[in-house]
Amino acid sequence: MADDPYSVLGVPRSAADDDIRAAYRKLAKALHPDFNPGDKQAEERFKKVASAYDILGDAAKRKRFDRGEIDADGHERPPQYRPQPGAPGRGGFGGRGSGGFEPFEDLFGDLFGRGGFGAGGRAGRRGQDRKYMLEVEFLEAVNGARKRVTLPEGEALDINIPVGVEDGQSLRLKGKGAPGLGGAEPGDALIDIKVRPHAYFKRNDDDILVDLPLSLTETVLGARIEVPTVSGRVTLTVPKGSSGGQVFRLKGKGIANPRTGTTGDQLVKVRIVLPQHADAELERFLQGWKGKDYDPGRRW
Repeated sequence: MADDPYSVLGVPRSAADDDIRAAYRKLAKALHPDFNPGDKQAEERFKKVASAYDILGDAAKRKRFDRGEIDADGHERPPQYRPQPGAPGRGGFGGRGSGGFEPFEDLFGDLFGRGGFGAGGRAGRRGQDRKYMLEVEFLEAVNGARKRVTLPEGEALDINIPVGVEDGQSLRLKGKGAPGLGGAEPGDALIDIKVRPHAYFKRNDDDILVDLPLSLTETVLGARIEVPTVSGRVTLTVPKGSSGGQVFRLKGKGIANPRTGTTGDQLVKVRIVLPQHADAELERFLQGWKGKDYDPGRRW
């Protein structure tokens, strides 16, 4: 069985949903395999964190876990008899029903997951949830998409990838899990999202990060450069005298967050690139340049 999800995420059982989400994001970023290549221990912890958030990040599933209806893996627990308040225990009287016992229908409702008896008198039990993984492209995760996937059982499903979905996030497809017993409802399909890395975009919460290679001429004299964003290309004005490492902010060109109703920014970081081959004329110019000994800002 998996570890207690509250312990895995390092939050108390009374934690608010936002605190749980924040704890998951922090751990997922620190343990993500892309940032820990070859670290099997970090990879295993990342899987545990994702599994824990699958339980606690879903309000309905968290309630079922807290009530003891499912375990830390999301599997149904065997129903147990729970004495009612006021019942004195074995051999005693009082409480609800006759002789201190639960009424017949309540007892069997507990034994069979409150499903009672289904068609033909069979005991009803909700079907188990099934977990799958779906890889999506970076821009599909940012902008949303519709994907058709075929499950191992052969069923084809159309899945709406919501705008801004994150790597490691799970999508719940109601009723697409294992069938229920005795006419009870089926379980759900839980789709774990894996976002493929992009060639030049990176994500930081709702912001997009991208490097902008510039020539020496463009940084010294300034330029107008076409820059890619997740929603299309825009023109960026690079001021004269821009330095390597300088960051320009493109307001509202990041990821739309449906929870907050806000949109992140795109942060463009300047990277100065010199010619691949030596330029004798440039070398002669710099050797004779009076300002060649300027202070670049080193402070160590």
